[in-house]
Amino acid sequence: MNILDKIVARKKVEIAERKLQRSINDLKLEPLFSRETYSITSFLNDPERTGIIAEFKRKSPSKGIINGTADVVTVTGAYSKHASAVSVLTDLDFFGGEPADLLAARVHEIPILRKDFMVDPYQVYEAKAMGADVILLIAACLTKEEVRSLATLAKSLGLEILLEIHDETELEHICDEVDLVGVNNRNLKTFEVSIQTSLNLIHKIPSNKLAIAESGISDVNTIVTLRNAGFKGFLIGENFMKEADPSIAFADFVNQLKAK
Repeated sequence: MNILDKIVARKKVEIAERKLQRSINDLKLEPLFSRETYSITSFLNDPERTGIIAEFKRKSPSKGIINGTADVVTVTGAYSKHASAVSVLTDLDFFGGEPADLLAARVHEIPILRKDFMVDPYQVYEAKAMGADVILLIAACLTKEEVRSLATLAKSLGLEILLEIHDETELEHICDEVDLVGVNNRNLKTFEVSIQTSLNLIHKIPSNKLAIAESGISDVNTIVTLRNAGFKGFLIGENFMKEADPSIAFADFVNQLKAK
């Protein structure tokens, strides 16, 4: 069993437990459930923004603790000044996140991606209730039918969908309901990282889907290369979060990018 299999197995147990605590009808009564969402597509197309989807992540299965002291409101607030969206991990066991982190970040007027392992419709309702604007669907842990079903539900709730793929075989998971297609340069089964993964797949992503490069982006020249190849967004987490002050690291990175 690889790490992705372990995460998904644990996620299914976790979801079953949460369903006993709050029903979908309970989630629909949450104040944020009825809010109008921000469009990540619009923010990514805004020339005043950087295209960066900046991530708040405390730890990862491959690196352990990345930053256990950063304040989610402070960091995501700094991100929101120039990023096109903010990504917040809500998985506790493997990434040290929780729904409260996304709720805390919701004070900022920017699209928020709920970064988690979505395998059940219940999680889509949760995402809406906690104030997310976008959900992540990972092709590696979903069938084509599951992607379409979850994406259709998300669209009905006013959420946008980022579908994450890792290789050419997962291109067939792309459906009409998906708004963005992300190429994760990190293999979730081996954790090896290569930007070449994005460069190999960009021309196979439908032109009507915004392409997002994910993982392994640590310098501005990489963003320039990816942007020239056709990518519209760049999900970056560890590069900022590994620093003592992610807010300063992000600001410095943006200044370097603007100088290009």
